[in-house]
Amino acid sequence: MNSEYTLDKKQLRTAFGRAAHSYDQAAVLQREISHRMLSRLEYIKYRPDIILDAGSGTGYGSQQLAKRYPKSQLIALDIAWTMLSHARPNTAWWQRVLPLQQQRADYVCADIEQLPIKNESVGMVWSNLAFQWCNDLEHTFAEMHRILRTDGLLMFSTFGPDTLKELRQAFARIDGYQHVNRFADMHDIGDMLVNKRFSTPVMDMEYITLTYDDAVSVMRDLKAIGAHNVLQGRQQGLMGKNKWQQAISEYEKLRRDGKLPATFEVVYGHAWKPFDPRSILTPETRRQLGLPP
Repeated sequence: MNSEYTLDKKQLRTAFGRAAHSYDQAAVLQREISHRMLSRLEYIKYRPDIILDAGSGTGYGSQQLAKRYPKSQLIALDIAWTMLSHARPNTAWWQRVLPLQQQRADYVCADIEQLPIKNESVGMVWSNLAFQWCNDLEHTFAEMHRILRTDGLLMFSTFGPDTLKELRQAFARIDGYQHVNRFADMHDIGDMLVNKRFSTPVMDMEYITLTYDDAVSVMRDLKAIGAHNVLQGRQQGLMGKNKWQQAISEYEKLRRDGKLPATFEVVYGHAWKPFDPRSILTPETRRQLGLPP
């Protein structure tokens, strides 16, 4: 992988931790996409016993999943503990005394690229706008496949290459640094799922464009949800005033109908973990067939 596009996970954790207090007010797009993902579950007749919300943030998706699957156990997992502390409900004393009155939920601080979860222990992995923060998405899918049970479901959303194309265009004209994260193409994501032995992945995409009065408002919203530039190829230190003004001037050229656009290419996908007949073979038979142990 090009080191310029490698995400600094320490910086990522810090950025999301700092954004925890402002996240819910600014995460309008994240909530809308969560609703659109939930509507897709209407067509899937499946009741998972254990659900992993991978990249759960402040817990909005987990709350919606809890309402839809009240009998399921939920695992909310996020890289930033401060996000999880906001997601975790303030449990009343009587709920602690009578735990059967509340849904089972666990809160885990971890990176979704290295899941601290047992093999074949989860019925569904749900991930809303978290995969774009992975350095090795194919490895992440391997982790999802590992923890899913046979016939388990992976459902996710992420951002595609045209995300924040206006901002990328504005900054590209002023220097050679990476100011916007790189996002995977929908077709490449589908190929990764197949390579990691997921069954018949379903992929689709849509564009959602938010509009703003000025460039500062765009940057303020991105900061409020923790969407900082954490690429190793980013400019170190603050951008100079002159360069910042040049970037704003370039962005202003894209103003339409009095507003500045911020485009998001939203990629949706779901796939199943199929039964693998090789799993019932003995080690000796696997060796004779030339299969990995």
